[in-house]
Amino acid sequence: MLLSDNQIREAVDKGDIMIGPFDEKYLQPATYDLRVGNQGATTSSKEVVDLKKKGYLQLEPGDFGVITVLEEIRVGLQYAGRFGLKSKYSRQGLIATTGPQIDPGYHGCLIIGITNLTPRRISLPYKDDFLSVEFHRLDEPASRPYDGNYQDRTELGPEELRFITENESMVLSEMLTTLRSLSENVGILTKEFRFFKWYLPILLVIGMTFIGIMVGIK
Repeated sequence: MLLSDNQIREAVDKGDIMIGPFDEKYLQPATYDLRVGNQGATTSSKEVVDLKKKGYLQLEPGDFGVITVLEEIRVGLQYAGRFGLKSKYSRQGLIATTGPQIDPGYHGCLIIGITNLTPRRISLPYKDDFLSVEFHRLDEPASRPYDGNYQDRTELGPEELRFITENESMVLSEMLTTLRSLSENVGILTKEFRFFKWYLPILLVIGMTFIGIMVGIK
């Protein structure tokens, strides 16, 4: 059963679901909006960014990034969650590449993977609402809580940092930059080709005429 806003509030009040910090203004009719958290990293910058200090995470064209959610979440064994990017960002060309499921018994701050599919930079401001989560009440409690790698995580871990900082292969953003440079070079060559295509015959006629004149003078 998908929870409405009143049911989400009731579950939070009972402690069945924890969202910290909880703020009524981010409670939507059937979802709760989550905000950009304290840490982020991208394959183009290859470093962890303190978003609280810098104020935003910038994704270059074609960039892949990971970002922590500000809110700490805990769900009881009879609840599960589904999340996705808010439309204001998905319409700009961002996609979330992280699995959308929050399993029963999960606790921690979500770590979200995001890819910029556009040819322009997109920034995610600190504490901006960028993710929506919906909560579902199961017909019966799960037999055991989630116990995966992301349990109790509140910051970026070694696997995310290793992928971001040590990846030596050409990332999508670098590929787009290379392709853009090649496109510009092809454009220049095309213009030069068109110039010679139209003016080479004229230059040949002028050259032959000049040679004929010189031969006639001799």
